[in-house]
Amino acid sequence: MPSSTSLPALAESDDGLAALAERLGHIFGDAALLELAVRHRSWCAEHGNQESNERLEFLGDAVLGLVVTEELYVTGPGLPEGVLAQRRSELVNARVLTELARQTDLGPALLLGRGEEATGGRDKPSILADTMEAVLGAIYLDGGLEPARVAILSLLDDQLRLVADGPGTDFKSRLQEVVARRFEDLPEYEIHETGPDHDKWFEASVRVDQDLLGAGAGRSKKAAEQAAAAQAWRALGEGSEFADPTDGASENGAENA
Repeated sequence: MPSSTSLPALAESDDGLAALAERLGHIFGDAALLELAVRHRSWCAEHGNQESNERLEFLGDAVLGLVVTEELYVTGPGLPEGVLAQRRSELVNARVLTELARQTDLGPALLLGRGEEATGGRDKPSILADTMEAVLGAIYLDGGLEPARVAILSLLDDQLRLVADGPGTDFKSRLQEVVARRFEDLPEYEIHETGPDHDKWFEASVRVDQDLLGAGAGRSKKAAEQAAAAQAWRALGEGSEFADPTDGASENGAENA
C-alpha cells in the first residue's frame, strides 16, 4: 500500500506534481511514477533521451478500458453488447480524456520540450489526452487496480451519469437536431462558475425560443452544458422519434460536442 508520508515528500521535490496528485485523489508511494507520467517525448529528447511517458500511456489505455467496461457491465444488467460498446466509446476517447486532463489542471504539470512549450503544447488535446492515460497507468502501477478504479470512476462521474441517462454523452448534438427541426433559433447556453481554480463548479442553463428548458451542473463547463442539454432534450423529445435514448448515438457526434 502507498505510504501516507509520500505526498509531503513529493511536495518537497515538486509542488506542481504534489498538487496534481491531490487533485487526482491518489497518494503516490513512488513519486517518480507521476513524474514519468508527465514527461512528453519532446522534453526527453532535450534531457539525455530519458524515458518518456509513452509506455505508461499504453498501460493506462488498457486500465481505463477495463475499468469502464466493467462498470458499464455491472451497472447495466440486460443491456445488449452493442449498447455497452457504444457507451464505452462515448467514455473512452480522446475528447473525454482531454476534458479530464483540463478538469484536473494537468497542463501546468507537463514536462515539455522548448518547441512544444512555444507552440502551446500545454493545452494541445493530443498531448493532454495521452498524458491523462499515462497518469492513469502510473496510478495503476503505484497502487494496483483498485486505486486506479477509484480514480477513474471519480473522474468520470459526470460522464457516467450522462451515459446512463441516454444517448451517450452527446446530448448537445441531439438537442440541436431537435431544435433545428422545430424552431428558427439554435439552443442558447448560459454558464455560471463558482469555487477556486483547482475546484471549480459549473452551472448551466439552456433556452430554446427564449424558454428555459434545461439546467445542469458539473465539474467542467462541458459536463454542465451536457446535463442541461439532457434535460431540455427529454422535454422536447417526449413522444417523438428522439424519445429513445439509445437510438443512433454516434462517436462522431461526441467528438463534435
